[in-house]
Amino acid sequence: MKAWPKVDLGALFHVEKGKVGIMAATPGSFPLVTTGEAFGTHIEPHFSGDAVCIPLISATGHGHASLKRLHHITGDFAVGSILCACVNREPERVMGRFVYYYLSACKDSVLIPLMQGTANMSMKVGDIAGVGLPLPHLDEQRVIVARLDALIEKTREVEAHLDAVERDVEHLLALRFRDVIADAPLRPMADVAPLVRREQTIDLDGIFPELGIRSFGKGTFHKPPISGSEVGTKRLYRIEPGDLLFSNVFAWEGAIAIAQPTDAGRFGSHRFITCRAVPGLVTAEFLRYYFLTDDGMLKIGEASPGGAGRNRTLGLEKLMAIQVPMPPLAAQQTFDRLQADVAALKAKHAAIRQANAALLPATLERLFAGSA
Repeated sequence: MKAWPKVDLGALFHVEKGKVGIMAATPGSFPLVTTGEAFGTHIEPHFSGDAVCIPLISATGHGHASLKRLHHITGDFAVGSILCACVNREPERVMGRFVYYYLSACKDSVLIPLMQGTANMSMKVGDIAGVGLPLPHLDEQRVIVARLDALIEKTREVEAHLDAVERDVEHLLALRFRDVIADAPLRPMADVAPLVRREQTIDLDGIFPELGIRSFGKGTFHKPPISGSEVGTKRLYRIEPGDLLFSNVFAWEGAIAIAQPTDAGRFGSHRFITCRAVPGLVTAEFLRYYFLTDDGMLKIGEASPGGAGRNRTLGLEKLMAIQVPMPPLAAQQTFDRLQADVAALKAKHAAIRQANAALLPATLERLFAGSA
């Protein structure tokens, strides 16, 4: 970074706290800046111009100072009362978007130290006004902003392309599945993937790593281990790789997964329904895909009576009675290979997304290194 001169933010921007409670805002035609990624709306604007909006309250609370995001906005707008608006009053000297990029890059060293308090850490408007900003010539700011805006646009294009590819392959996979199960006979789950319970004896001195299931078909995750004394009266059941798992309270929203090799040695409570596909008849991968289709989710929903959330419980007998399509095993295995190919593609995309997401922060870090 060049040795740019520094100027206090308050010498360039009018800094003022937002004027409307986010939850109390009345939807209207003007953007309302919130702490979230997307703006809300309000019936009237409170500010106008080229502005940077900064949250005043820690994003995490509980005595921990953090900021997730800042916003840049132009025109007429409103701002939530837990943020401050820094409105540019020296447009011939500074660009709001340049300052937005700088503060986003250096928030941990420039803004976070301003937070005070115990449970709810926050910043004062006056302290924000005293933040020193590096101030290159306006022409240089324009070049920097154009470069960073172009980088953001490129990363968005990459994300959009990956999303489009994944939508296409998911659509093709669904069409293939439709063909595979066409005219296939139906059999109850009790015949093809019966319930398996491996109750674990609880040693009070033992350690039991638990497993969780993400909703919407997002797979399993590892919970922190608990001690035998923490288990109390709860029953634990051993889970083995290849098990078809259902969360009995969230199966209705797609908490259905297959235990992976990395899940070996973990346990689930009575809230987990563990089924084992009958070898030579059906594959767990095929059943999982079926249950996450519209038809499968409809049947899971019908087997999970009640209201919302934890009041909708998947019954064991109802699950075992669900009729599932049973095409020939060879057809299932061919489809499973397609599923594996799609999963491999998504894994590659995930790596690309991760690298793509790191481009802007890395560029900002290089650009503003040593400027805080």
